[in-house]
Amino acid sequence: MKRIVILTLLVAVALTTAYLILTIYDKNMKFGRMWETPAVRPHEEKLLVMESGVVPFYEGELIYKRAEGEDLISPFQKTNPEIIESGKALYFTYCTQCHGKYFDGNGTVGQSFHPLPTDLRSKKVQSQSEGVLFKSISYGVPDGRQPPLATTIRIQDRWKIIAFLKSLPPHN
Repeated sequence: MKRIVILTLLVAVALTTAYLILTIYDKNMKFGRMWETPAVRPHEEKLLVMESGVVPFYEGELIYKRAEGEDLISPFQKTNPEIIESGKALYFTYCTQCHGKYFDGNGTVGQSFHPLPTDLRSKKVQSQSEGVLFKSISYGVPDGRQPPLATTIRIQDRWKIIAFLKSLPPHN
């Protein structure tokens, strides 16, 4: 009987130690683990009530797709802290899996790509206009790994993500 109790305690201590090590790893290491990636679960939230005037009667998304990126302008003020915070939350919902929590392309999924996804703090990204970034997020990057997200992320939310990305300090 004594052996069973001691064995049970040793197993409990080993499992607790393993859990603590994994928790420290998750909080302090650059890479995450696939089974802990946040998921988007639209079926678990209430359906949104459609605002008056938001359903386009003519073209809708096609207006953005046909426009040149340099001609597109965000409907939001770039420096509005509420928009930036909302964009940050949306980034961590839709983008962090590939671009990572440090915006460097080392996300849980992104680290398996070669080459890695783009560092969002790089001069190349930060120097692009908001409209060009909007088109890249919305319709993908030709010959690149950025998938088109126009059917996944609402138009307003894409602009909020861009406001957040533009608020990041550039990476040297």
